[in-house]
Amino acid sequence: MTLYADTPGERLDAFLARSVPELTRSAAQRCIEEGLVLLNGRPGKKNDRLSAGDAVSYTPPQPRQTDIVPREMPLEIVYVDADVLVINKPKGLVVHPAAGHLDDTLVNALLYARGDSLSGINGELRPGIVHRIDKDTSGLLAVAKNDFAHRVLASQLKDHTMARIYEAIVCGNMKADSGTVDAPIGRHPTDRKRMTVTDRNSRSAVTHWEVVTRYRGYTHIRCRLETGRTHQIRVHMAYIGHPILGDPVYGRKKPELGQSSQCLHAGTLCFRHPRDGRPVMVFAPLPDYFQAVLEKLEPTRIPEENKP
Repeated sequence: MTLYADTPGERLDAFLARSVPELTRSAAQRCIEEGLVLLNGRPGKKNDRLSAGDAVSYTPPQPRQTDIVPREMPLEIVYVDADVLVINKPKGLVVHPAAGHLDDTLVNALLYARGDSLSGINGELRPGIVHRIDKDTSGLLAVAKNDFAHRVLASQLKDHTMARIYEAIVCGNMKADSGTVDAPIGRHPTDRKRMTVTDRNSRSAVTHWEVVTRYRGYTHIRCRLETGRTHQIRVHMAYIGHPILGDPVYGRKKPELGQSSQCLHAGTLCFRHPRDGRPVMVFAPLPDYFQAVLEKLEPTRIPEENKP
Protein backbone atom coordinates (compact mmCIF):
# COMPACT_ATOMS: atom_id res chain seq x y z
CA MET A 1 0.00 0.00 0.00
CA THR A 2 1.46 3.36 -1.03
CA LEU A 3 0.13 6.61 0.42
CA TYR A 4 1.09 10.16 -0.47
CA ALA A 5 1.59 12.91 2.10
CA ASP A 6 -0.80 15.85 1.85
CA THR A 7 0.08 17.84 4.98
CA PRO A 8 3.63 19.29 4.98
CA GLY A 9 5.38 19.00 8.32
CA GLU A 10 3.21 16.17 9.66
CA ARG A 11 5.04 13.39 11.50
CA LEU A 12 5.25 10.04 9.76
CA ASP A 13 3.55 8.13 12.59
CA ALA A 14 0.69 10.64 12.77
CA PHE A 15 0.18 10.51 9.00
CA LEU A 16 0.11 6.70 9.01
CA ALA A 17 -2.39 6.53 11.88
CA ARG A 18 -4.60 9.08 10.12
CA SER A 19 -4.43 7.35 6.76
CA VAL A 20 -4.81 3.69 7.77
CA PRO A 21 -8.09 3.24 9.69
CA GLU A 22 -7.08 0.15 11.68
CA LEU A 23 -3.89 1.73 13.06
CA THR A 24 -3.69 3.69 16.28
CA ARG A 25 -0.76 6.07 16.78
CA SER A 26 1.10 3.49 18.91
CA ALA A 27 0.40 0.71 16.39
CA ALA A 28 1.73 2.94 13.59
CA GLN A 29 4.91 3.51 15.60
CA ARG A 30 5.36 -0.25 16.07
CA CYS A 31 5.01 -0.82 12.32
CA ILE A 32 7.63 1.85 11.63
CA GLU A 33 10.01 0.34 14.20
CA GLU A 34 9.54 -3.10 12.63
CA GLY A 35 10.57 -1.78 9.20
CA LEU A 36 7.11 -2.10 7.66
CA VAL A 37 7.02 1.54 6.55
CA LEU A 38 9.19 3.11 3.85
CA LEU A 39 9.46 6.84 3.26
CA ASN A 40 10.43 7.55 -0.37
CA GLY A 41 11.90 4.07 -0.57
CA ARG A 42 13.96 4.09 2.64
CA PRO A 43 13.04 2.86 6.14
CA GLY A 44 11.12 5.56 7.94
CA LYS A 45 11.45 6.89 11.47
CA LYS A 46 8.40 7.74 13.54
CA ASN A 47 9.39 11.40 13.93
CA ASP A 48 10.27 11.98 10.26
CA ARG A 49 8.59 15.16 9.01
CA LEU A 50 6.80 14.80 5.68
CA SER A 51 6.77 17.02 2.63
CA ALA A 52 3.79 17.24 0.31
CA GLY A 53 3.85 14.34 -2.15
CA ASP A 54 6.20 12.12 -0.14
CA ALA A 55 5.53 8.43 -0.85
CA VAL A 56 4.82 6.34 2.24
CA SER A 57 4.78 2.59 1.59
CA TYR A 58 3.07 0.48 4.25
CA THR A 59 3.13 -3.31 4.50
CA PRO A 60 0.55 -4.65 6.99
CA PRO A 61 2.10 -6.99 9.58
CA GLN A 62 1.41 -10.66 9.14
CA PRO A 63 -0.80 -12.19 11.85
CA ARG A 64 1.30 -14.20 14.27
CA GLN A 65 0.35 -17.42 16.02
CA THR A 66 -0.84 -16.39 19.42
CA ASP A 67 0.64 -17.73 22.64
CA ILE A 68 -2.45 -16.72 24.61
CA VAL A 69 -4.19 -19.70 26.14
CA PRO A 70 -7.83 -20.13 25.13
CA ARG A 71 -10.07 -20.49 28.16
CA GLU A 72 -13.66 -21.58 28.45
CA MET A 73 -15.62 -18.72 29.98
CA PRO A 74 -19.25 -17.61 29.61
CA LEU A 75 -19.77 -15.12 26.80
CA GLU A 76 -23.00 -13.25 26.15
CA ILE A 77 -23.07 -12.90 22.38
CA VAL A 78 -25.92 -10.55 21.48
CA TYR A 79 -25.28 -10.34 17.73
CA VAL A 80 -23.37 -12.57 15.33
CA ASP A 81 -23.02 -13.15 11.58
CA ALA A 82 -20.24 -14.17 9.20
CA ASP A 83 -18.28 -10.92 9.71
CA VAL A 84 -19.07 -9.46 13.11
CA LEU A 85 -20.06 -10.46 16.59
CA VAL A 86 -21.06 -8.19 19.47
CA ILE A 87 -20.38 -9.15 23.07
CA ASN A 88 -22.20 -7.84 26.15
CA LYS A 89 -19.18 -7.66 28.47
CA PRO A 90 -19.84 -7.95 32.21
CA LYS A 91 -18.35 -5.54 34.73
CA GLY A 92 -15.02 -6.80 36.05
CA LEU A 93 -13.85 -8.59 32.90
CA VAL A 94 -10.59 -7.33 31.35
CA VAL A 95 -10.70 -7.11 27.55
CA HIS A 96 -7.16 -8.19 26.61
CA PRO A 97 -4.21 -9.79 28.43
CA ALA A 98 -1.92 -7.58 30.48
CA ALA A 99 0.14 -7.87 33.64
CA GLY A 100 -1.98 -9.56 36.29
CA HIS A 101 -4.53 -10.78 33.73
CA LEU A 102 -2.92 -13.26 31.39
CA ASP A 103 -5.57 -15.98 31.10
CA ASP A 104 -8.86 -14.58 32.41
CA THR A 105 -9.73 -11.95 29.79
CA LEU A 106 -12.32 -11.52 27.07
CA VAL A 107 -9.64 -12.41 24.51
CA ASN A 108 -8.98 -15.77 26.22
CA ALA A 109 -12.71 -16.50 26.06
CA LEU A 110 -12.96 -15.41 22.42
CA LEU A 111 -10.05 -17.63 21.42
CA TYR A 112 -11.78 -20.61 23.03
CA ALA A 113 -15.15 -19.92 21.45
CA ARG A 114 -14.15 -18.38 18.10
CA GLY A 115 -10.39 -18.78 17.77
CA ASP A 116 -10.59 -19.95 14.15
CA SER A 117 -12.58 -16.90 13.02
CA LEU A 118 -11.10 -13.68 14.39
CA SER A 119 -9.29 -10.88 12.57
CA GLY A 120 -5.53 -10.62 13.06
CA ILE A 121 -5.03 -6.91 12.41
CA ASN A 122 -4.59 -5.88 16.05
CA GLY A 123 -1.98 -8.57 16.71
CA GLU A 124 -1.81 -11.52 19.03
CA LEU A 125 -2.95 -9.68 22.16
CA ARG A 126 -6.15 -8.29 20.61
CA PRO A 127 -7.45 -10.78 18.01
CA GLY A 128 -10.71 -9.45 16.61
CA ILE A 129 -10.89 -6.52 19.03
CA VAL A 130 -12.02 -3.38 17.17
CA HIS A 131 -12.42 -1.16 20.23
CA ARG A 132 -12.28 -1.71 23.98
CA ILE A 133 -14.02 -0.73 27.18
CA ASP A 134 -12.59 -0.56 30.67
CA LYS A 135 -12.53 -3.55 33.00
CA ASP A 136 -15.21 -2.09 35.27
CA THR A 137 -17.39 -0.76 32.47
CA SER A 138 -20.07 -3.17 31.32
CA GLY A 139 -21.69 -3.39 27.92
CA LEU A 140 -21.31 -3.80 24.19
CA LEU A 141 -18.06 -4.50 22.35
CA ALA A 142 -17.73 -5.18 18.59
CA VAL A 143 -15.44 -8.01 17.46
CA ALA A 144 -14.35 -8.57 13.85
CA LYS A 145 -14.27 -12.10 12.50
CA ASN A 146 -12.00 -11.27 9.54
CA ASP A 147 -9.58 -8.56 8.46
CA PHE A 148 -11.98 -7.04 5.93
CA ALA A 149 -14.63 -6.45 8.59
CA HIS A 150 -12.00 -5.12 10.97
CA ARG A 151 -10.78 -2.51 8.50
CA VAL A 152 -14.30 -1.28 7.74
CA LEU A 153 -15.35 -1.08 11.40
CA ALA A 154 -12.09 0.62 12.35
CA SER A 155 -12.75 3.18 9.61
CA GLN A 156 -16.21 3.85 11.05
CA LEU A 157 -14.65 4.38 14.47
CA LYS A 158 -12.14 6.81 13.04
CA ASP A 159 -14.69 8.88 11.09
CA HIS A 160 -17.19 8.84 13.99
CA THR A 161 -19.96 6.98 12.13
CA MET A 162 -20.06 4.14 14.65
CA ALA A 163 -22.39 5.28 17.43
CA ARG A 164 -21.57 4.22 21.00
CA ILE A 165 -24.05 5.29 23.66
CA TYR A 166 -23.44 4.80 27.37
CA GLU A 167 -25.58 5.02 30.50
CA ALA A 168 -23.97 6.47 33.62
CA ILE A 169 -24.83 7.64 37.11
CA VAL A 170 -22.95 10.79 38.04
CA CYS A 171 -22.57 12.60 41.34
CA GLY A 172 -24.56 15.80 41.84
CA ASN A 173 -27.50 17.28 39.98
CA MET A 174 -26.92 18.28 36.37
CA LYS A 175 -28.54 21.69 35.89
CA ALA A 176 -29.08 21.51 32.14
CA ASP A 177 -31.00 18.70 30.44
CA SER A 178 -28.24 18.12 27.87
CA GLY A 179 -24.84 19.38 26.83
CA THR A 180 -21.52 18.69 25.16
CA VAL A 181 -18.03 18.45 26.63
CA ASP A 182 -15.43 19.39 24.01
CA ALA A 183 -12.07 19.18 25.80
CA PRO A 184 -8.81 17.50 24.65
CA ILE A 185 -7.54 14.51 26.63
CA GLY A 186 -3.96 13.38 27.21
CA ARG A 187 -1.80 11.63 29.80
CA HIS A 188 -1.66 13.18 33.24
CA PRO A 189 1.74 14.94 33.58
CA THR A 190 2.65 13.25 36.89
CA ASP A 191 0.52 10.09 37.00
CA ARG A 192 0.93 8.05 33.83
CA LYS A 193 -1.97 5.74 34.71
CA ARG A 194 -4.42 8.64 34.59
CA MET A 195 -5.78 10.70 31.75
CA THR A 196 -6.67 14.38 32.07
CA VAL A 197 -8.02 17.34 30.14
CA THR A 198 -4.94 19.13 28.81
CA ASP A 199 -3.65 21.00 25.78
CA ARG A 200 -0.24 19.28 25.94
CA ASN A 201 0.31 16.08 23.94
CA SER A 202 -3.44 15.57 23.80
CA ARG A 203 -6.08 14.55 21.29
CA SER A 204 -9.47 16.09 20.69
CA ALA A 205 -12.30 14.53 22.67
CA VAL A 206 -16.04 15.23 22.43
CA THR A 207 -18.78 13.75 24.61
CA HIS A 208 -22.49 14.56 24.19
CA TRP A 209 -24.72 13.93 27.21
CA GLU A 210 -28.36 14.15 28.20
CA VAL A 211 -30.23 13.66 31.47
CA VAL A 212 -32.40 10.55 31.81
CA THR A 213 -33.54 11.04 35.42
CA ARG A 214 -32.51 13.29 38.29
CA TYR A 215 -32.22 11.84 41.77
CA ARG A 216 -31.48 13.41 45.12
CA GLY A 217 -27.72 13.99 44.91
CA TYR A 218 -27.18 12.03 41.68
CA THR A 219 -28.14 12.09 37.99
CA HIS A 220 -28.71 9.24 35.55
CA ILE A 221 -27.36 10.38 32.17
CA ARG A 222 -26.88 9.02 28.67
CA CYS A 223 -23.62 9.81 26.84
CA ARG A 224 -22.79 9.56 23.14
CA LEU A 225 -19.15 9.42 22.19
CA GLU A 226 -18.06 11.44 19.19
CA THR A 227 -14.46 10.39 19.79
CA GLY A 228 -13.11 7.43 21.74
CA ARG A 229 -10.23 8.45 23.98
CA THR A 230 -9.06 6.37 26.92
CA HIS A 231 -11.38 6.92 29.93
CA GLN A 232 -13.12 9.67 27.94
CA ILE A 233 -16.53 9.75 29.67
CA ARG A 234 -14.95 9.32 33.11
CA VAL A 235 -12.49 12.17 32.50
CA HIS A 236 -15.03 14.51 30.94
CA MET A 237 -17.66 14.04 33.64
CA ALA A 238 -15.07 14.67 36.37
CA TYR A 239 -13.88 17.73 34.43
CA ILE A 240 -17.34 19.35 34.54
CA GLY A 241 -17.74 18.58 38.23
CA HIS A 242 -19.97 15.50 37.99
CA PRO A 243 -17.72 12.44 38.36
CA ILE A 244 -19.20 9.02 37.74
CA LEU A 245 -20.50 7.35 40.87
CA GLY A 246 -17.99 4.83 42.20
CA ASP A 247 -15.12 5.82 39.90
CA PRO A 248 -12.00 4.99 41.97
CA VAL A 249 -9.66 7.07 39.78
CA TYR A 250 -11.54 10.22 38.79
CA GLY A 251 -14.41 10.17 41.29
CA ARG A 252 -14.96 11.05 44.89
CA LYS A 253 -12.47 9.50 47.28
CA LYS A 254 -15.05 8.21 49.74
CA PRO A 255 -17.15 5.25 48.45
CA GLU A 256 -20.84 6.05 48.05
CA LEU A 257 -23.82 3.69 47.97
CA GLY A 258 -21.45 0.74 48.26
CA GLN A 259 -19.90 1.39 44.83
CA SER A 260 -16.16 0.76 44.48
CA SER A 261 -16.18 0.86 40.66
CA GLN A 262 -17.83 3.16 38.15
CA CYS A 263 -21.52 2.96 37.23
CA LEU A 264 -20.97 3.06 33.47
CA HIS A 265 -22.63 0.82 30.89
CA ALA A 266 -22.20 0.72 27.09
CA GLY A 267 -25.84 0.08 26.26
CA THR A 268 -26.16 0.88 22.53
CA LEU A 269 -23.91 0.18 19.55
CA CYS A 270 -24.83 1.24 16.01
CA PHE A 271 -22.77 0.69 12.85
CA ARG A 272 -23.01 0.03 9.15
CA HIS A 273 -22.49 -3.62 8.34
CA PRO A 274 -19.03 -3.97 6.76
CA ARG A 275 -20.26 -6.28 4.00
CA ASP A 276 -23.39 -4.58 2.66
CA GLY A 277 -23.69 -1.25 4.54
CA ARG A 278 -27.03 -2.01 6.19
CA PRO A 279 -27.53 -0.38 9.61
CA VAL A 280 -27.00 -2.64 12.62
CA MET A 281 -28.29 -1.53 16.04
CA VAL A 282 -27.55 -3.60 19.14
CA PHE A 283 -28.85 -2.94 22.65
CA ALA A 284 -27.86 -4.25 26.07
CA PRO A 285 -30.26 -3.57 28.96
CA LEU A 286 -29.02 -2.04 32.18
CA PRO A 287 -27.27 -4.77 34.19
CA ASP A 288 -28.32 -5.80 37.68
CA TYR A 289 -25.61 -3.78 39.45
CA PHE A 290 -26.79 -0.58 37.72
CA GLN A 291 -30.46 -1.25 38.40
CA ALA A 292 -29.68 -1.97 42.07
CA VAL A 293 -28.10 1.48 42.46
CA LEU A 294 -31.06 3.21 40.78
CA GLU A 295 -33.44 1.48 43.17
CA LYS A 296 -31.59 3.02 46.12
CA LEU A 297 -32.05 6.56 44.79
CA GLU A 298 -34.93 9.01 45.21
CA PRO A 299 -36.11 10.49 41.88
CA THR A 300 -36.68 14.23 41.64
CA ARG A 301 -37.39 15.03 37.97
CA ILE A 302 -37.38 13.37 34.56
CA PRO A 303 -36.78 15.63 31.51
CA GLU A 304 -39.92 15.81 29.35
CA GLU A 305 -38.27 14.25 26.28
CA ASN A 306 -37.17 11.18 28.27
CA LYS A 307 -40.54 10.39 29.84
CA PRO A 308 -42.28 7.22 28.60
